[in-house]
Amino acid sequence: MARNGEAVTAVLMTGTILHADGGYFPYTLHSSNVSHFSFGVFFMPIRIRVFRTCRDTRDRLTEKPALVFQQKKVDAPSILVDARHRFQTIEGFGGAFTEAAADTFFKLSPERREEVLRAYFDPIQGHGYTLCRTHINSCDFSLGSYAYAEVPGDVELKHFSIDHDRRQLIPMIQEANRLAGQPIKLLASPWSPPAWMKTNGQMTNGGKLKPEYREAWARYYVRYIQEYEREGIPIWGITVQNEPLAVQTWESCIYTAEEERDFVRDYLGPALERAGLLGRVRLLIWDHNRDLLYERASTVYDDPAAARYVWGAAFHWYMGDHFENVQLTHEAYPDKQLLFTEGTVEGGPHNGSWEVGERYARSMLQDLNHWTVGWIDWNLLLDQRGGPNHKGNYCSAPIMADTRKGTLYYQSSYYYIGHIARFVRPGARRIVSASSLDDLETIAFLNPDGQIAVIVLNRSERPYSFTLRYGGMSALTESPAHSITTFLFESEDGTLQTY
Repeated sequence: MARNGEAVTAVLMTGTILHADGGYFPYTLHSSNVSHFSFGVFFMPIRIRVFRTCRDTRDRLTEKPALVFQQKKVDAPSILVDARHRFQTIEGFGGAFTEAAADTFFKLSPERREEVLRAYFDPIQGHGYTLCRTHINSCDFSLGSYAYAEVPGDVELKHFSIDHDRRQLIPMIQEANRLAGQPIKLLASPWSPPAWMKTNGQMTNGGKLKPEYREAWARYYVRYIQEYEREGIPIWGITVQNEPLAVQTWESCIYTAEEERDFVRDYLGPALERAGLLGRVRLLIWDHNRDLLYERASTVYDDPAAARYVWGAAFHWYMGDHFENVQLTHEAYPDKQLLFTEGTVEGGPHNGSWEVGERYARSMLQDLNHWTVGWIDWNLLLDQRGGPNHKGNYCSAPIMADTRKGTLYYQSSYYYIGHIARFVRPGARRIVSASSLDDLETIAFLNPDGQIAVIVLNRSERPYSFTLRYGGMSALTESPAHSITTFLFESEDGTLQTY
């Protein structure tokens, strides 16, 4: 204890401060120095980590020198981040397990297979995917058409079997779950019922579900969910039908909006409820393009008896942009969710195309800025042709494999997706991110751990300098031409859970 008149010096605070040039210097704050500090204005710099992918450089999700927020205004174009206003909560990001992806996967060496899994599912070294999709029965990205109950008239599903999926598809999903360290949220979609349930007698070329098989087809979903869960693969959600207005040469089945509504209300919803699955397994409608998203959703949601079974609407990108329809659907039905469930670039593998990555990033930013809660890419992996595809509908994937050489090729889309998926975690809330420049597209999120992720996309031929502004602070930075940048920093107010 100090004697009368003796100065007391106590260490109140020690640490390091990051200087604007990237170096650190130590500081020690003693009580004897308090007169030299005003705690009301004492500024602890916030460090900003910077990650960038840029067309004309070698930067691919590359961490760049850190920035530091300064307590001063800079006269320059800006991106303003405001965490006081919060919007939708993010479910996650991912891609699709298809038979084509699994077939390609198991043609690779064990080392390359592990590389693919780590690139997508490792939460530290990879994208940390947590929300993926797969197909019920076959799709075009299968080795051929197949169903789980192929005996005509088997309405009791006595011959139902997922043995076909046990060959490659289920093992790949199980391997991904192992690498992720937890079960991935898995959304399952049918492309077609078995041929004997359809008006055209085949799984391909459209056709409709015969009315007399609606009840059996509803129980088919339930049986699928139960069989997959026996394999240790929980099903997070299902969609009623993949692309219900597309008559394709591959697996397809047509529903009008009214037919989908009635099937959900009278058959599928009740079947899920009777099995004790409703709520635990989410039911999504539409699963087609944005152009008719509002129209199709409103037909179902305006019927309360059907709407009560439905978690939200799924959509794809193949018919125009129509991002405003995503916003309109949310505004009209704010209690229902929106989920992007498929997008790819058709017509082959598109090796080396930079535009593919920019298309992905633009769609992700626009969809998420219009209330989408998650974003699922199409095939996780395809071979050198962009297949296999039993109807020749070859496409691109973020990772392509040359199965002849056993090599992997990372497309621009892989890196662009990573700038969002790696840094925006499940449970994140979208916050305000406002750009003063037309060429700089942006979005921002507050993660559950309190970190803010700001993504800036520049698809133009011109580089830009701008200030990143947050909480009265600013940092001068840049966005090179044809680049995407993620800025990561701690929020001023702590973790998301404190609110």
